[in-house]
Amino acid sequence: MNTSPEHKSIPNRFKNKVCIVTGGSAGIGKAIVNEYCQEGGKVLFTGLDKQEGLNYQNELNTSGFHSVFVHGDMGQESFCQLVVDKTVEAFGGVDHLVNNAFSFVAKATDATTEDWKRSLLVGPVAYAHMARFCQPHMHNGGAIVNMSSISAHIAQPTRWTYNASKGAVNQLTKCQAMDLAPDNIRVNSIDPGWIWTTETDKAANLDGGGRKKWDPIWGKFHLLRRMGHPIEVARATLFLLSNDASFITGTNLMVDGGYSAIGPEGLGDDTVNAGSY
Repeated sequence: MNTSPEHKSIPNRFKNKVCIVTGGSAGIGKAIVNEYCQEGGKVLFTGLDKQEGLNYQNELNTSGFHSVFVHGDMGQESFCQLVVDKTVEAFGGVDHLVNNAFSFVAKATDATTEDWKRSLLVGPVAYAHMARFCQPHMHNGGAIVNMSSISAHIAQPTRWTYNASKGAVNQLTKCQAMDLAPDNIRVNSIDPGWIWTTETDKAANLDGGGRKKWDPIWGKFHLLRRMGHPIEVARATLFLLSNDASFITGTNLMVDGGYSAIGPEGLGDDTVNAGSY
């Protein structure tokens, strides 16, 4: 059940195109960088772990792809500007932007002002800065994808900071789509469900159970009865960046395996059939 589905790249779909992927050295971001390169594009990606990012850059470029890694913190406005400047310096412009990096600060009544600042700065504020700095370099139009979450739509225990910040991303996306449309720049967001990343792997292995134990358990939150994989979010992201989505903007795409469609009865496996009412 937890085997990642097979996906085929579309050769040269992004030939001569340039994309910035924030938080691109791990998890969903890493999958997006890989898929974009596989389809002929050039990528500049960021990350907080310097060695991890450099290793991935070396892996990509050794395979014949064109990538640049920049180490730094998206919570700093000056770093956001630096990322765009380095992209233009390396590749001559920007066609696509994937705002993926986000700070997972999950606090509620215990959240301090600094917690709120961190959650918002490495989130909707950074997303806004990146779009602002990229806009002048998207001469032939372009596309932006903001990574949001199912958490933007629901209440979850002790997650005031994270869920409120993700909710802000969805509203920001609509406003960006409106204001950037005259420049032929499309802006959309994606809401992933539960995805197998390094962090979920860590959580699954706390009791030694791993994916074999926890995929069926956490999978019950999704109609497809399993968690998702980074490549599944990556493929949806590339669709929104591509010309196949040329008439899609200001839209939120749920890549959640049916998580958002489930009501309080759940999947029905553990409930009594009450008939029609």
